[in-house]
Amino acid sequence: MKVVKNKDSIVVYNPEDFNVVQTLECGQIFRFNIEGNSATVYSKDKRAKLYTYNDRIEIKTSDVDYFYNFFDFSTDYSKIKNELKNDTFLSSAVKYGYGIRILKNDLFEMIVSFIISANNNIARIKKSIEYLCQHFGTKMTDYYAFPTLDELKHATVVDYKDAGLGYRAEQMYETISKLTNKDIENLKSMDEAEQFKFLINLKGIGEKVANCILLFGIGRKDVFPVDTWINKVYNRLTNTQTTNRKLITRELTNRYGNLSGYAQQYFFYYFRDNKLS
Repeated sequence: MKVVKNKDSIVVYNPEDFNVVQTLECGQIFRFNIEGNSATVYSKDKRAKLYTYNDRIEIKTSDVDYFYNFFDFSTDYSKIKNELKNDTFLSSAVKYGYGIRILKNDLFEMIVSFIISANNNIARIKKSIEYLCQHFGTKMTDYYAFPTLDELKHATVVDYKDAGLGYRAEQMYETISKLTNKDIENLKSMDEAEQFKFLINLKGIGEKVANCILLFGIGRKDVFPVDTWINKVYNRLTNTQTTNRKLITRELTNRYGNLSGYAQQYFFYYFRDNKLS
């Protein structure tokens, strides 16, 4: 796979390590639209339009460097897949989700998005996030930026309820209030235990959501978020019936180490997409 940066575009030739639909639909991002061979992706106040052709993917954007980093084009996914596909659990999943890339999302956007995502479906998550963007984010051209912490601190519990957050409204309000006047980027410089403790102490964030934030918002690839689908996958592969997600998380992170985040994405996409349990 060859990636070329131009003035206002990124072109990915022979994209054997990048599939737009797989990357966007594997549960790590909610601000996107797919229509035919094209897709639009939003992150922070930025936008990119992606076009998939037989031999290449073209990414049109005015923020080339941002989206080059966002799609993690500096990482060799062929090497990662070659290592993981030898695992007896993962071989089929890696082959199926060959084009998944873990995005380098904005930390604050991931905190808000994954609080909203808890026990929720994709359509409602996207609708709630878009509501917050339109009501509290900055108007760009023909779209709205994701609201900053400074902008979102003006939202009330009623605003969050109007956004469709339901019981999460109070949780979001309390968490945003707690984060106000904090530089959450400092979270990236904490050690692993401190990062997890910080997140788990925020309202609306349990272990699974915390690990999602660590994986997608900070880039920690040594974490393995465990949700209902991963729980089913684990039981299927180990021929057990456990519901102890702490145990599942521990065993899977021990198995995959620094590649745990990649393994989680392949597992999740393959088993959920094929409705295997």
